[in-house]
Amino acid sequence: MRTTITALDRALARVCELCPVCRTARRHPRGGANAFVRRIEGRVCPFCRAYARVHGRPSHAAPAA
Repeated sequence: MRTTITALDRALARVCELCPVCRTARRHPRGGANAFVRRIEGRVCPFCRAYARVHGRPSHAAPAA
């Protein structure tokens, strides 16, 4: 498993940070967007996978306070 975070990982994670669906999922943990993102993030979306690598948490999880 790769442990170093590359510039490409950071760029892909930034797309996920700005994604309207992922942003809604992070803000509304019980909403439909959250359920949708949980289903697709690990298998389909390279941006969500990069977000998890860079931030150490899934893309649907709320940011740590």
